[in-house]
Amino acid sequence: MDVYKRLLILAKSQIPRFLLAAVCMAIVGGSTAAAAFLVKPALDDIFLNRKETSLYWIPAAVIIVYLVKGAANYGQHVLMNYIGNRIVADLRSVLYRNIQIQSLSFFTKNPTGTLISRVLNDVSVIYITVSNSVTSLFKDTFTLIALIGVVFYRDWKLALIAMTIFPLAIYPIVLIGRKVRKTSTKTQITMGSLTDLLQETIAGSRIVKAFGMESYEAMRFNKENERLFRLLIKNVMTKSLSTPLMEFLAGFGVAAIMFYGGFQVVRGSTTPGTFFSFLTALLMMYEPAKRLTNLNSEIQQGIAAATRIFSVIDTVPEIRNRPNAVTLKPITQSIELCDVSFAYEATRVLKHINLHIRAGEIVAFVGTSGGGKTTLVNLIPRFYDVTGGAVLIDGHDIRDVTLESLIAQIGIVTQQTFLFNDTVRNNIAYGDIDTSEERIIATAKAAHAHGFIMNLPKGYDTVIGELGVKLSGGERQRISIARALLKNAPILILDEATSSLDTESEMEVQAALENLMKGRTTLVIAHRLSTVRHADRIVVLMKGEIVEEGSHEDLISQQGEYFRLHQMQFREEDPETQSEPQPPPSAEAQA
Repeated sequence: MDVYKRLLILAKSQIPRFLLAAVCMAIVGGSTAAAAFLVKPALDDIFLNRKETSLYWIPAAVIIVYLVKGAANYGQHVLMNYIGNRIVADLRSVLYRNIQIQSLSFFTKNPTGTLISRVLNDVSVIYITVSNSVTSLFKDTFTLIALIGVVFYRDWKLALIAMTIFPLAIYPIVLIGRKVRKTSTKTQITMGSLTDLLQETIAGSRIVKAFGMESYEAMRFNKENERLFRLLIKNVMTKSLSTPLMEFLAGFGVAAIMFYGGFQVVRGSTTPGTFFSFLTALLMMYEPAKRLTNLNSEIQQGIAAATRIFSVIDTVPEIRNRPNAVTLKPITQSIELCDVSFAYEATRVLKHINLHIRAGEIVAFVGTSGGGKTTLVNLIPRFYDVTGGAVLIDGHDIRDVTLESLIAQIGIVTQQTFLFNDTVRNNIAYGDIDTSEERIIATAKAAHAHGFIMNLPKGYDTVIGELGVKLSGGERQRISIARALLKNAPILILDEATSSLDTESEMEVQAALENLMKGRTTLVIAHRLSTVRHADRIVVLMKGEIVEEGSHEDLISQQGEYFRLHQMQFREEDPETQSEPQPPPSAEAQA
């Protein structure tokens, strides 16, 4: 019942339009009944009694009835579709906005395709429910009431016989509705899985082709597609039961009525006009009654979709502002990690980290993969919250400041650069979309990007394709650096910003990064140790713990973990410096 109430709340602003649509539906119902009502005078006065006056006014009345019915039908159709589209647009906006404010952990638990399916498929099901099912509920109900009035007016005894048939259909129709709701839920879940698979394989098309897995992916898709097909057919088969059931009961009822009504006409108890007016009204009741019996199935589909949508809307973000959160001012002193621990569900990633970073200091984090480097820096902008200890900026626990003011302090450049399918200009100005052209160009020059941008077909107005596919890796990275420069945040996070580039591109990007780091508190995650040797301090992380800390020279002289990593990379990068393999000792030497 809660789902019904929430949908009604969404429709609250549309009440005036709905009331006008309801008036139109009532007129449609009345017009339908009037057409059935006119059968008696048409048959008795024109064809049996041959009244000439009736030959003029009855056809005119029929024209007026159908003209009014057509106009009312048009009005209710436009109004109800407007209401349906308005509710769905509002619901889609609320859903999308709520998805956007979720924490990163939400997106790890909910695949992209599933969320897309919620926004597109499930919301579309609700549109069908609102625009079609609600319309049918009211219009067909008004039509049935008006036609029932006609049949009782014409012959109440025959009407009672007819009305005993309808309650027999109610119970099986309810059972069918429950079955449809369950099947619809499974259908939408499978639709989400199929969307996930589609999104993954299209986005990862290069990897699919590189490994020759087209047939495997086609097999996976076909498996999910067949599962969806079977569920859709099952749904159709279940819903289709109601129509033959109604037709059988209607046929049984019509046969009984024709026998009883015909018997009365033969005996002279009623006129042919009265009986055929009654029969016309009764037959006209069949279509709206059939639609109403199918309505429960359609509504159950809509409720199932709404339940899934509201489950996303009701998800409370794990990372959010506290009630008395304060605005964080630009950093002037330090970032401190005080006995910080963090775990992904049951997996402990960071253990009792204590670190003091002075404002303006460049601190690099190095170590083997899985050591916790990226997790540590992700705690600074509150992509995740610590599970133990606290992160402080100028003495303020970041959980006590507003997320908006915290994020405003931090610029991020990552290895996996994300660019939008938009112009170069809009990608650079993403954090401040209304900034001036001069500032965008100055920022691009500082990021060593202006030169290649001007060589693009439309310069800054060039659309760069999905994920910046029209640019090289180094060019994408420099656009990302320009975006961070434009934000002008006092804290900068560089997450392996040059690790995937070739030497020439790395030199360009490194020069851009040097411009970006000037005067900022910078946290650098690096795989290539050569890129961090000039950092003010290097922190070595192993298995979630800080094992070493100091300058490049200090750590080399200690010959600890950093020295081991350095030597290992040095050998990988300069194989010629490795010692030549020695020949096996001779027999004389062995002797």
